[in-house]
Amino acid sequence: MNHTFLIKKIRDHCIEHANESNVVKYSRYFREGYDAYGLSQPQMEAGAHKITKLPGISLPIVLEAAPELLKSGKYEETGLLLLLTRILHKQYLPETFGEIAGWYKIGIHNWAHADTLGMAILPLFLSKGLTGMEDFKPWLMAENRFQRRSVPVTLIKSLKTHTDFQLLFDFIECLMTDPAREVHQGTGWFLREAWKLNAPVTEAFLVKWKNTAPRLIFQYATEKMTPEQKQNFKREKK
Repeated sequence: MNHTFLIKKIRDHCIEHANESNVVKYSRYFREGYDAYGLSQPQMEAGAHKITKLPGISLPIVLEAAPELLKSGKYEETGLLLLLTRILHKQYLPETFGEIAGWYKIGIHNWAHADTLGMAILPLFLSKGLTGMEDFKPWLMAENRFQRRSVPVTLIKSLKTHTDFQLLFDFIECLMTDPAREVHQGTGWFLREAWKLNAPVTEAFLVKWKNTAPRLIFQYATEKMTPEQKQNFKREKK
């Protein structure tokens, strides 16, 4: 198999299951636009698993196909790329992380693909010891807002194994002044999950930023709190 054949198989699967009504249905979730065939998530997952059973499939071939799939702008072509990358995780190498980092400049332009990376793919590089948290440091200042969002989303899984939450908070602190709405959501999500596991340290961090950070971060971070608890993080009136 070569990457050209893989791209054809992916596109054939997308065309076979195209559904315009789904395009209309799902488009409301994407402010940045939604160029899609209209596959359901189960159809995408079934297609990815079918493709991984083809003779000669490997992660290097998937990575070689990645630029063309990303550049197409089609939601499912990138989605299937990500699913294949996740399924073939046993073939990850340290340099695979760098290749994936380059995808953001090519075609990671929505929250769903960024969160698939952040929840299902990037944490594996940490858990396998192929990268460390410091490898994400350049991402915090990346031009692509979805790459910045991926940092706190990726670190959500680290909350269950990391004993020093303050170290994690110090690492993502620059995102508390990020200008992008999508980053606010991802950061707030991370803080909400941190609060569930270590409320005292998380609340101290939230108090520090309650008068200066975007309110959307706090909307997400305090989502599971009681109304009384949320009052502690209201912005103080001047």
